[in-house]
Amino acid sequence: MPLALISVALFAASLVVGATGGGPFPSPYDARDVLAFFSAHPTTVRVAATLQFASAVPLAILAASLSSRIRYLGFARVPGVLIASTGGILTTGMLATSALTQWVLSRPATATSPSVVRPLADLAFATGGPGAVVFLGLLVAGLAVPAAVGRLLPRPVWIAGIAFAAIAELSTIALLSRPAGVLLPIARFGSLAWLVAAAALLPASRRGTTTTHEGITP
Repeated sequence: MPLALISVALFAASLVVGATGGGPFPSPYDARDVLAFFSAHPTTVRVAATLQFASAVPLAILAASLSSRIRYLGFARVPGVLIASTGGILTTGMLATSALTQWVLSRPATATSPSVVRPLADLAFATGGPGAVVFLGLLVAGLAVPAAVGRLLPRPVWIAGIAFAAIAELSTIALLSRPAGVLLPIARFGSLAWLVAAAALLPASRRGTTTTHEGITP
């Protein structure tokens, strides 16, 4: 659970730094002058990017740890374990890519170049927004379904996990429609909160669990 809390705290800190130092990060649908934003707030963007990058590290370890725990509890041959591992790798990769892109945007030579700021800002949004959230949904789904089948988590918890995973997949629509962007924070913070709960509640031993569940999906 400490890893989950550290990852959430670092990511939340990156949002707080951004919000207090210049406002929310510009999205592709934002009418604000993107060039002016990055020119005026390079330090804020750099610090927020560093915190976001740092948040990806404990999240990667957490995803690997939870996938390993599900496997140890008797679900080694269940596809959900591989789905969770894949989702964790891709989520952290997207977060890191977004953070490093933001760091590049904070550099003086980049922030004053109109021809590169807009594409890099869009890339940072796409990878850190829908890209990271959709794969975060895979991570949560890959853990929640085996947990439901094996009764590893209380019913309300695994139901919430499946629900957040579904919302995360639906957030793909944010690439096409601005109103769908409201799904991103719901899926992101709901999924992160769910991972904190799962880390705390998943059993540490096989006692009381079912150990043979071949052929179950995901």
